[in-house]
Amino acid sequence: MGQRTAIVIGGGIGGLTAAVALDRRGWAVTVLERAAALEPVGAGIGLAPNAQRALDTLGAGDAVRAMAAWHSTGALRLPSGRRLASTDNAAAVRRFGGPVVVAHRAELVGLLAALLPEGAVRTGAAATLTDAGDPAPGGRPARVRTQRAELTADLVVAADGIRSAVRRTVFPGHPEPRYAGFTAWRFVVPAPAEPVAPHETWGRGGLWGSQPLHDGRVYAYATAAVPPGGRAADGDERAELLRRFGDWHAPVPALLAAADPAAVLRNDVHTAAAPPPAFHHGRVALLGDAVHPMTPSLGQGGCQAIEDAVVLAHEAAPDGDLGAALAAYTRQRLPRTMEVVRRAERIGRLTTWRARPACGLRAALLAATARLAPDLALRGLDGIADWRPPAAP
Repeated sequence: MGQRTAIVIGGGIGGLTAAVALDRRGWAVTVLERAAALEPVGAGIGLAPNAQRALDTLGAGDAVRAMAAWHSTGALRLPSGRRLASTDNAAAVRRFGGPVVVAHRAELVGLLAALLPEGAVRTGAAATLTDAGDPAPGGRPARVRTQRAELTADLVVAADGIRSAVRRTVFPGHPEPRYAGFTAWRFVVPAPAEPVAPHETWGRGGLWGSQPLHDGRVYAYATAAVPPGGRAADGDERAELLRRFGDWHAPVPALLAAADPAAVLRNDVHTAAAPPPAFHHGRVALLGDAVHPMTPSLGQGGCQAIEDAVVLAHEAAPDGDLGAALAAYTRQRLPRTMEVVRRAERIGRLTTWRARPACGLRAALLAATARLAPDLALRGLDGIADWRPPAAP
């Protein structure tokens, strides 16, 4: 019996993590990425201790921790600059075993791609699943078509994002992700003259966040409760951000002034409308946004995709029963990720409040909570950030 083969559709963070994990497990892996190069859409990504521990199983955890820009404290603020609460990295380390690392997505993608064998990643390779295959011993392989060829594989990993074509193929009646009620902007600016402390600021109907990166640059993000499908009238999203956030406290105006208008990303935020029937079908496993899209409110979207990848590879022994392995993957990942989806959506809804009395009450409750239970915000990640990967076989 020859080496078993796996095709990963999608070269984002979840897909690359799955490819590395399966390669380490003994699979012959090919990654098919439709873009012309591994240039990730996005700016920054938060990697909580659960994701770092998952990456430890691939020997990549320490490299990710080296990307951290260490700040002992951050803050939750109002647009005026008034501090509502402080965040404490030392408390996060005590509670979860490490801080949240905010890294640039391009650095993480480069790190993961470098762990794969030469030639494993094929860019400019849009792929279509034509047959999910039969995982029973001796069953037919899965089939994937590209512009150049039709490929077969013992396993297909669908990491093709929130609009997953593979998900539609294997679960044609499943509802599409639904709009979460807000849109998000993201960008990275060069290192400013004055260091920026991490903070998140909640206003009426939206928020702003500033997170320093290890090289001095600053990752900024913002959300606003607006109808879906919107775009700045003249295509200048920086001008739209200036209109919405330009009078908020420092350093928001300075970061906006330093932003390249062409580099400001805007995306509507979607979340899973309903739990899928399973995370697998035939010889296909789905992971990340392809199967459990979530709001960024807990910073867990990428983290959960990384967990998915490591658990899938743990279960999928190259000489084992693939059907049983995929069923075990679904049993472990479906309930956990759907709970994270629900928690993230609850937090996301809080940020969309617009009525002045409601926002005043929210600020009062956050400030009172910070005084009476300083670690309450961290408790929202209990059962999430403290996750540990399954033991190596």
